[in-house]
Amino acid sequence: MNKVMGDYPGIEVVATVYGDDLADKSYREAQGLMQSYPDLDAIIAPTSVGIVAAAQAVEDAGKIGQVNVTGLGLPSEMAGAIESGASKSFAIWNPIDLGYSAAMIAHALASGATAEPGAEIEIGRMGTITLDETNSAAMADPFVYDSSNIDDFKSIF
Repeated sequence: MNKVMGDYPGIEVVATVYGDDLADKSYREAQGLMQSYPDLDAIIAPTSVGIVAAAQAVEDAGKIGQVNVTGLGLPSEMAGAIESGASKSFAIWNPIDLGYSAAMIAHALASGATAEPGAEIEIGRMGTITLDETNSAAMADPFVYDSSNIDDFKSIF
């Protein structure tokens, strides 16, 4: 996140803490952030364990509407946080788009597309990917979940 913070001039990162993908540690770290920074506006958790724990800490602290929790999470685990208001939105890859992208890449490669650094591969409705120096590429942007679509996905994953 620190690499792209220049793209967001209105945001100040006050601390980076690690929950080590452990729910209890993530919860305690979120509590510590809210205690150390009483004017904290948001917690960004890049793991599905950390985001749920941080949202629970915000709810338990009575800070819904004051501290927004966002990051990467699963709809089935974050539906309650969206409904309570502890999180306005979060993201993760949509398995429908990801599966579609994987099938399109496999088809392109089976049809003669070249997998080498710099190669561009068309993946249908998801656009085009460009392979990096390790022959890797993101098949799709993360999908944002919020109150408008959480009910459509919370029972899927």
